[in-house]
Amino acid sequence: MTTSARRARHAVRAAVVVVIILALALSIDFVATRDHSARGAVVGGISAGNRHAAELNPVIDELTARSTQPVVLRTPEGSAEVAPTELGLTFDADATRARLLEQPRNPLTRFLSLFGRDLDVEPVVTIDPAAMNKALDAHRRSLEKAAVEGGVHYDGATPVGDEPAPGERVARQAAAVVLVDHWLDGTPIDMPMEPFSPTVTSEVVAATVAGPADRATSGSVKLIDRRKRTVEVPAGDIGAMLTFVPDGKGGLTPHVDVKKARESLGPDLDPSQRPAVSATFSFASGRPTVVPAITGSKINWDKTLQALATTATAAGGNRTADVVYDDVDPKLTTDAARKLGVRELISEYTTDGFSSASGENIRLVAAEVDGALVLPGKVFSLNGHTGPRGTAEGYVDSTIINNGRAATAVGGGISQFATTLYNAAYFAGLEDVDHTEHAYYISRYPEAREATVFEGAIDLKFRNNTRHGVLIETGWSPSAVTVRLWGTKAFEVESITGERTDPTEPERIKLPKGDDCIASSGSKGFTTSNTRIIRDARTGQEVDRRTRTVRYAPEPIVKCI
Repeated sequence: MTTSARRARHAVRAAVVVVIILALALSIDFVATRDHSARGAVVGGISAGNRHAAELNPVIDELTARSTQPVVLRTPEGSAEVAPTELGLTFDADATRARLLEQPRNPLTRFLSLFGRDLDVEPVVTIDPAAMNKALDAHRRSLEKAAVEGGVHYDGATPVGDEPAPGERVARQAAAVVLVDHWLDGTPIDMPMEPFSPTVTSEVVAATVAGPADRATSGSVKLIDRRKRTVEVPAGDIGAMLTFVPDGKGGLTPHVDVKKARESLGPDLDPSQRPAVSATFSFASGRPTVVPAITGSKINWDKTLQALATTATAAGGNRTADVVYDDVDPKLTTDAARKLGVRELISEYTTDGFSSASGENIRLVAAEVDGALVLPGKVFSLNGHTGPRGTAEGYVDSTIINNGRAATAVGGGISQFATTLYNAAYFAGLEDVDHTEHAYYISRYPEAREATVFEGAIDLKFRNNTRHGVLIETGWSPSAVTVRLWGTKAFEVESITGERTDPTEPERIKLPKGDDCIASSGSKGFTTSNTRIIRDARTGQEVDRRTRTVRYAPEPIVKCI
C-alpha cells in the first residue's frame, strides 16, 4: 500500500469519526432538549433558547404586553402612533409558544447553536390588509409626502400655471410584511416607501393655460336671471373665483369657488329668488277657503357656476349663461291644505267684560292667533305662537294677578283671551296639554274651566288629537272676544261643573295709595271641579271622561290709604 493510499484511508477514518462524534453530539443534544425550545432561540429580540414549555411564560407574557401597545410608524416625513387593532395586527400566543418548542431540522443549524449562534424565531402574527390600508390612509399627512398636482390659478385676469411635483408614499404590500416581521420587536417600525407621480403633467398645465384658462378671462360673462335681468361678471371677477383642478383622469377642469362667487354675485342675484309661501285660509266668505300656496325658487349655485365656467372657457363668441334655479316647495301645499278637512265649525266660545286697556291687549293677541293652523297630532302653544308680548309689540299696561292680589303689568288681560281659546279647544274635544287656572276666581269666567298665561312662565297648550286640521278664527270687539275652531267635527263634549266646597274668607290688606295699590272688595276662596265627557260625534260612544279639581284662593280685600 502506497503512502498516498494510507493517507486517504486515514482521512476517511477521521471523517467517519467526526461524523460519528457529530451524530452522537446531536443525539445527546436532541435528548437533552426534548420538550424544550431550540438552543439560541430569539423571538422579538427576547432570548428564549433551551427553555421548558412552562419557562416560556415570561417570554409570551412580554410579547402579549407589546401586542397591546401603540405601534410607532416612522417614515422620512414623520411618525404616527397607531393602535395594533387599527392596523389589523393580531398576535397568536399559543401558536408562538408551539413554534418556539419546534427543534430545527437542519443538522448544521442545530450544531452551530451548540456554540452560541442565535436562531431567530418569528412570532405568529397575522394582519388584515384592508384595516392596515385604512389606518395608513388616516395618517397620510404624518407619514407621506403628497404629490403636488398641476393646476392653474389667476393673477388678476392672467392665468398662471401651477407646476406638478412627485410625492412619496408608504409601499403598502411591503409595509404589511415589515409590520408582521417587526411589530413585536418593541421598537419604532420604519415603513418602506415608494415614489408616485401626480396625475397632471406639466404639458397639460401649459396647454390649459394657453387654452381654456386664457379664454375664461378674455372678456366678461353675462348671467341672465329669472327676471330676465342681466348681471355682468367682469374678467377680473372671473379670475378671482376660478381655478383649474385635476379631473382624476390626467386633465384639468374649471372649478369655481362657491363662497367667493356668492360674495361677488349674491347682491345682484339673490333678489331674483322667491320664497315659498304655504297655503293659508281666508274667512272672507264667512267660511274658511284655501288660499293657494306659491312655489318658491332658489338659486342652484353649483349648476349656475358650472354654467358660468363652461361658458367662460368655451371657444366661440357666446358668453351668456342662464342662472339655474331649483323649485322650493312650501311647507303646506295647496293640495295638502285642501285635504286637511277644514270645512265646518267644530266649536266656538266668547267672553266679555274687559276694560279698555285689557281690550287693546286682547285685540293684539287675537289678531296674532287669527288664522293659526294646528295640524293633526301637533301641539299649539299660545306663548310659542305669539312670542314676546311687550311694549315693542304694542302691548300696554293692564291688570294682572301678582302675589295673590291685583296689580298692573304690560300685556295684562291676555288671560281673558287664553280662557276663551281654552274653552274653544275644550268644547272641540282637543287634548289639554298644559293650562293653569287663575290664583283666585274671576266671576266672568266659568269655574274650573279657565286659564291664565304669563310670558316665559305659564302657557296654554293643546294638541290636535283629530285626523284633520284645526283652524283658529278670532273675532274681537271693544266688549267681547270670540274664538272659533274650524275642522271636521270628531267629538261631542259635555261639561259638568261641581259644587263649591271648603269656602275660605279673604284677607284684609291695607296699602299706601298709588299706582301699586288697586282697591278690591275681595271674594271668598273655594274648591270646585269640572268634568269633561267626550263622545264620538259619529257613534255617540264615550271616549274620555276626566275631572279636574281646582282650589281658588280668596281674593284679598284691599284698601288704599
